[in-house]
Amino acid sequence: MKYLLVKSLLLGMFLTTQVFSDITSNANTNDGSKTEPSSEFKAKKGIPPQCSAGCISEYGEVLGVSPAGVPAYSNCDSDCVIFEPNHLNDIYTGIKWQCVEYARRWLLKELGVVFGDVDIAADIWAIQRVSNPINHQTQTFESIVNGAHALPQRGDLLIYGKSYLGTGHVAVVVSINEKQQTIRLAEQNYENTKWQKNYAREIKYVNSDNRYWLLDSYLIGWKRVQSTKH
Repeated sequence: MKYLLVKSLLLGMFLTTQVFSDITSNANTNDGSKTEPSSEFKAKKGIPPQCSAGCISEYGEVLGVSPAGVPAYSNCDSDCVIFEPNHLNDIYTGIKWQCVEYARRWLLKELGVVFGDVDIAADIWAIQRVSNPINHQTQTFESIVNGAHALPQRGDLLIYGKSYLGTGHVAVVVSINEKQQTIRLAEQNYENTKWQKNYAREIKYVNSDNRYWLLDSYLIGWKRVQSTKH
């Protein structure tokens, strides 16, 4: 009787182990490392394959935080678009986690203004005014072409032309180092890599004939919120 009971227990343990092995076999490779969840699993979570396969960093992961305390999130790569809106204090900032969303969220948090809707980042260049979403006052949104007589300022938006990926790009100036002639940027959906410090990347500039040229491909210039309100 005891022999039959022990045999039954051993058989039950074997079956349980076999079932567990079958369940986990799809999540582990032969070398013991784990594979990514299946595309079907991620699709159920609302993440399409282009936003889950081969990501430089996982979609939605925090890449870094600007000196002003504005976090940037990974968009996986530039081909990823999930039409899910993001909000800051119930105010629409854009589609997660596009470059336009970060620029609008940064301006909202730091300057209390937003720019209007755009189809692509390059279209920001044509916008002439920004507005306060609470009191609806507007301010001039100046366009300054690369090669200007003065450097960008903190809070200026660098605008890249449509030739870049067919959409352009936008990044926020967070600091300028005149000694090293570099400008530090905060942004989303550019390289989608972890920031090493409190900025995404640095670009160089030169001064030629009293004009400042930022050395970054596809750059049109920068947008600046003027203090005069209407």
